[in-house]
Amino acid sequence: MGLAHAGPPAFEAKVAAPADLAERIALLPRPLVFTNGCFDILHRGHVTYLAQARSLGASLIVAANSDASVRRLGKGDDRPVNPLADRMALLASLECVSLVTWFDEDTPLQRILDCRPDVLVKGGDWPVEKIVGHSEVIAWGGTVHSIPFIHERSTTALMEKIRRL
Repeated sequence: MGLAHAGPPAFEAKVAAPADLAERIALLPRPLVFTNGCFDILHRGHVTYLAQARSLGASLIVAANSDASVRRLGKGDDRPVNPLADRMALLASLECVSLVTWFDEDTPLQRILDCRPDVLVKGGDWPVEKIVGHSEVIAWGGTVHSIPFIHERSTTALMEKIRRL
């Protein structure tokens, strides 16, 4: 038997360049939920949070920080551990995620404006009024939520544990 070339997995199609967002979002059912983050080493806290975020609407868009954007956050010289393309592929592979994009700026505000979500979500370490895009989403009639963490996990804590080994 020969080796079959199956082509790229279907989830790769869920990655969308910022320039293609309007066209791609038009195909998604609403309400549209938007969240963002580094998602450097995907862990249980991330996947639980993303599933909870998705439950607030019919579609979930995740915007990942570019590698340069992650570095500017001051999480360490060795971050991100995983490059953007890998982080986006992992996010896209999740059933609860409808579309994945990225941003190179320090905040995801431009992607939020591009997507015009009905629901804006961040993790429980973000008070609602401090979430980037809060006032814009409220202004067009959307809602903003800070989802409490069920599993206290972080890539930073995981990295510290690895460094101690």
